[in-house]
Amino acid sequence: MKEEQSPENKHSYWLDTINLEPFEKLKQSTETDVGIVGGGITGLTAAYMLAKQNKKVTLIDADNLLHGTTGYTTAKITAQHGLIYDELIQHFGEDNASLYYKAAMEAKDIIENHISELNIDCDFKQEDAYIYTNDNKYVEKMKTEAKAYEKLGIPGSLADNMPLDIPHKAALVMHNQAQFHPLKYLAALIKACVDAGVAIYENTTATDVEYNKHPAIITKDGSRIRCRYVIIASHFPFYDGQGFYPTRLYAERAYVVGIKAKKKFPGGMYINAETPTRSVRSTGEQSDDLWLIVGENHKTGQGETMNNHYDALEQFADKNFGISEVLYRWSTQDLTTLDKVPYIGQITKSQHNVFVATGYRKWGMTNGTIAAKIISDAILDRSNDYATFFTPARRQADPFARKFVSVNADVAKHLVKGKLDNTKDDFSELHVNEAVVTRIDGRRTGVFKDANNQIHMVDTTCTHLGCEVAWNDAEQSWDCPCHGSRFSYTGEVIEGPAKRPLKKIDRID
Repeated sequence: MKEEQSPENKHSYWLDTINLEPFEKLKQSTETDVGIVGGGITGLTAAYMLAKQNKKVTLIDADNLLHGTTGYTTAKITAQHGLIYDELIQHFGEDNASLYYKAAMEAKDIIENHISELNIDCDFKQEDAYIYTNDNKYVEKMKTEAKAYEKLGIPGSLADNMPLDIPHKAALVMHNQAQFHPLKYLAALIKACVDAGVAIYENTTATDVEYNKHPAIITKDGSRIRCRYVIIASHFPFYDGQGFYPTRLYAERAYVVGIKAKKKFPGGMYINAETPTRSVRSTGEQSDDLWLIVGENHKTGQGETMNNHYDALEQFADKNFGISEVLYRWSTQDLTTLDKVPYIGQITKSQHNVFVATGYRKWGMTNGTIAAKIISDAILDRSNDYATFFTPARRQADPFARKFVSVNADVAKHLVKGKLDNTKDDFSELHVNEAVVTRIDGRRTGVFKDANNQIHMVDTTCTHLGCEVAWNDAEQSWDCPCHGSRFSYTGEVIEGPAKRPLKKIDRID
């Protein structure tokens, strides 16, 4: 059995093993060629690509760089995005399915080229990627996916065995994939951006875009970044432009535990086909270094007690690999489009100078990198083979309408459900770092007690479209089950689409 559990460190391993220099907050209006909102892999890669072509670039982030989704990734550089290729062939045709694969592999090439060009030491390692199943009903799906690989010329096939010692009835390998330490890579890219003249500002929140011939990014403090082009790489688009993105995206959370295992890691990267998701990779130079166990996906704000998800991953890891020590627990949030293909390109047909990149479906290393290339090429007036396929204005695939109805019916259900009186009357026995939903003067109120026994109370109505938020005990946040907005226990926005904080309620003793 495991000797240690429930670590205090809920930071990601990537953030815990690198030092990033801080940048100042934007304090005045400025002008630039390209304004980029979001300091993750998309924003930084685009900034570097454009600065190398002598574009004046300004990049802002609402937090510190790399503290969003990119800092909490599992960092697989792979085109094996689950059982996706047969589905893409059915919905988009072989040519477009092939484009999806080629885009992911070009993203891998771009990352490798940057590593070589900038001499980056980031634990980059070529690995084979495996999808496996221990469920009979997925065995046939794996065979169908293998046929899709053959049609598209993807190097891979069904495998009788795989290196990871775990029960499985079928496995599908994709060769020539990779993994790395994403923040070591991106820290070097940040330095290269600065050396190339990119202006970077942290703790600078964008709230709107004024769209004219030359658009302007408006910040929370009232500053304007006047530019020729805007790139929205902020995970959920902070500016919608009447593209109706809240109805075309849904948010899911996933969980990661970092362990020392009793078994030696055999190499490779792994993910199962069925649910609940179980993804396995290692990181570090030695065989006894960290194993990353990932899974337990659920829609944001709709899971069970969040710590149960960590416990489930630890039980899986201990049963199959033997845990000697648990070192990390963290979670992340990802956005998925209704047809599973990211939205990359002009935010709407009429707003040619505002670009968006979102909906990576948990595969941000490749999707985020190719998004930077597609958008940079558009700004530089270069053709790009992938632009039409990934455009947000694309003709939707057959399942789009059904998924649209399903996702938005789920939103409506939670909108109504949240208004029901499922509150508790008493919070006098609230323990430290616990929260409860109650009613104060008839108003649904979230109450949290911090480590100093201080009470924080907020109106639980999400400031986006009025759904009622739920408490996330693992991350100590208020999460919206409708569109994935997240708020701190004091009500401040952690993640959009909400722009305004939850309303604070004065304490009543």
